[in-house]
Amino acid sequence: MVEAVENQSPHHVVIVGGGFGGLYAAKALSGAPVHVTLVDKRNFHLFQPLLYQVATGTLSPADISSPLRAVLSDSKNTKVLMGEVKDIDPQQRKVILSGEELIYDTLIVATGVSHFYFGNEHWATVAPGLKTVEDALEMRRRIFMAFEAAEKETNPEKRRAWLTFAIIGGGPTGVELAGAIAELAYSTLKRDFRNIDTAEAKILLLEGMDRILPPYAPELSAKAEASLQRLGVTVQTKTLVTNIADNIVTTKQGDKIEQIPARTTLWAAGIKASPMGKVLAERTGAAIDRVGRVIVESDLSISGHPNIFVVGDLASFSHQNEKPLPGVAPVAMQEGEYVANLIKQRIAGYSMAPFQYVDRGSMAVIGRNAAVVDLGYVKFSGLFAWLTWVFVHIYFLIEFDNKLIVMLQWGWNYWTRKRGARLITGDEVIGKVGIDANGDYYVPLKSKETVEV
Repeated sequence: MVEAVENQSPHHVVIVGGGFGGLYAAKALSGAPVHVTLVDKRNFHLFQPLLYQVATGTLSPADISSPLRAVLSDSKNTKVLMGEVKDIDPQQRKVILSGEELIYDTLIVATGVSHFYFGNEHWATVAPGLKTVEDALEMRRRIFMAFEAAEKETNPEKRRAWLTFAIIGGGPTGVELAGAIAELAYSTLKRDFRNIDTAEAKILLLEGMDRILPPYAPELSAKAEASLQRLGVTVQTKTLVTNIADNIVTTKQGDKIEQIPARTTLWAAGIKASPMGKVLAERTGAAIDRVGRVIVESDLSISGHPNIFVVGDLASFSHQNEKPLPGVAPVAMQEGEYVANLIKQRIAGYSMAPFQYVDRGSMAVIGRNAAVVDLGYVKFSGLFAWLTWVFVHIYFLIEFDNKLIVMLQWGWNYWTRKRGARLITGDEVIGKVGIDANGDYYVPLKSKETVEV
């Protein structure tokens, strides 16, 4: 038993971030004797593990997004605010938004991470990452625009550059992107163009370590690489990207330097903490790791601030195996639920054991009928692994209508090999055909400009 939290009718829990960690904490607090305020910049929860399918035209953003208010509508003790947290004041127990302040009794921060370019932030404009809906739509625009531009290009060298896709990073996101783009080029789009053979596309997966999927068992990495190669993906390991400029990706493999003409470069390597990591460090004195994640105590609180918790990708938790837990959805879900239960126990005057992550396994999909699954006690790949991946991802989608839509969409795509969300959208459109300063065959115009045809 510990001393019960002072009766402050009601105890106010502020949650910053509506991702997996924040949302699962809010859901676990439903019906508890607390008042919950969930704050997020967006009004929806995004199922990030399927973002790559939006980027490659399999699913639409709405298929993997759930309005936060709808998800929490039955939680009568919970209020959702759309806003961005600018600062916190631990002494006054305040969360500061634009034009508004919230007083908290307990604070849960779950703002996640973003892309990290290892000091080359200027690469962000030429090699977009994949963390948000906007990122996915930008990737989708670039991927499908590349085929459109290649269809009009008469110069063979420039056409090859348009049909070269370089994915940097051989983790799960990079592997899934490479497999999906290969299926697009070699199957889905093969009958859609008249001047190009999409099967001539070159998909490169570049990984700096000695194998793809480094966190997985070596035998699963080997099987994943073999599956990608069967799809037509060229996998290059022990390959460092040293520069991305002028539609050229420069790589170093040992002493070998190579320049790869590629008009579409996608980033799937490296993360950095959200700005809230720095804010917490400055305001609470919390230690942060090399990528800016907040180093937390064994109960996920910040040292010296037992009423401030950090969960999900922003938390650096090393109390279990002496290395930080991976930045994956199951970790965030379990951390969010743990903190919610800890708050309820504290209010009741009880204590809880330190957080213990239960690793139920990891999985990555490579393509149609191909995936790798590591459950710890058993490892497998192939069709059964792919079916396991499918059912697990449908199960963890937040709302029933999302589950149903995705299941039907995947079934239709499986039997027809078609993708219904192959739309080119964004701030740029193809204007009047011409030659720009780089000799390219189209001139991008801002969508607000008038395009004369």
